[in-house]
Amino acid sequence: MGQEGGGASGRGRCVGRPAGAPKEDGPSGGQFEYLGTVAAGMADSTEVRELVYLVTGGCGFLGEHVVRMLLQREPRLLELRVFDLHLGAWLEELKTGTKNVIEACVQTGTRFLVYTSSMEVVGPNIKGHHFYRGNEDTPYEAVHRHPYPCSKAQAERLVLEANGRKVHGGLPLVTCALRPTGIYGEGHQIMRDFYHQGLRLGGRLFRTIPASVEHGRVYVGNVAWMHVLVARELQQRAALMGGQVYFCYDQSPYKSYEDFNMEFLGPCGLRLVETRPLVPYWLLMLLAALNALLQWLLRPLLLYAPLLNPYTLAVANTAFTVNTDKARRHFGYEPLFSWEDSRTRTIRWVQAMEGSAR
Repeated sequence: MGQEGGGASGRGRCVGRPAGAPKEDGPSGGQFEYLGTVAAGMADSTEVRELVYLVTGGCGFLGEHVVRMLLQREPRLLELRVFDLHLGAWLEELKTGTKNVIEACVQTGTRFLVYTSSMEVVGPNIKGHHFYRGNEDTPYEAVHRHPYPCSKAQAERLVLEANGRKVHGGLPLVTCALRPTGIYGEGHQIMRDFYHQGLRLGGRLFRTIPASVEHGRVYVGNVAWMHVLVARELQQRAALMGGQVYFCYDQSPYKSYEDFNMEFLGPCGLRLVETRPLVPYWLLMLLAALNALLQWLLRPLLLYAPLLNPYTLAVANTAFTVNTDKARRHFGYEPLFSWEDSRTRTIRWVQAMEGSAR
């Protein structure tokens, strides 16, 4: 995903093994599988390691950046394969698909599994409880009704519970999960939608969310980099990283969704009207409910996916920010792109869109 609320967009399953290696690896080697984004096989029997990666969902928002990151930052890459499959009922199939991938790991002797999860596994919850500067251990009541966070939470739990399970050959499966906050950057569909909406409204966007409702955001390039770094370190730090969850974070500032988006849309000719919400919250709730009803009525005929629905409205109106260094402590993560680089790259992407206001 990633949608505005923070999910990653990977929807496939991944499997890989060392180039030229047999199906089963002994103690001197391992296999990697990355559920939702990328898989790799690693051979330790040679001095120069040769990796073969399969990236599923590789044409999606996050998947495309993972592909680029592997090409640019993985010197041991021998072969890269990309696969993308659009599943109509992918949310309902996610849990079953995750079980199948875990079983495939067990049967083939694949020892390393990383799940691309989402901050929405935690929150914001349906009760509107704010999450201020929290970390992976901060107590929070994760209560959801929407299919996306429910499905992601179930799949993440299956992956983490599988940590330590014996795979073919007798060695333990090592699993962990990455939880990106709200992802942004080149290719972000919702950012694109807001930009074109502003153009249709004469270069204006109207504030609907109070500026005080802050959210944590993370640049897509840094999320991709964290995946590549985990691929490098998981085998050597299995005892530390196995069964763990990690928020994906960087130096992006905490702001409301609308104010954060204006960091990129403002330099491209759009302006945010009003300092306080122009439309009362009760009216937004009514419009969101009507959109949800219309989506349900049109489902047999066409795909109607409005930006405003009860779930996105609740997420946008609930503060969710993280403050953690767990990924740095466990596997040496540091953002590859600074906030200035991330902002510049995203602005250039918006400016390159057809019909740019500049």
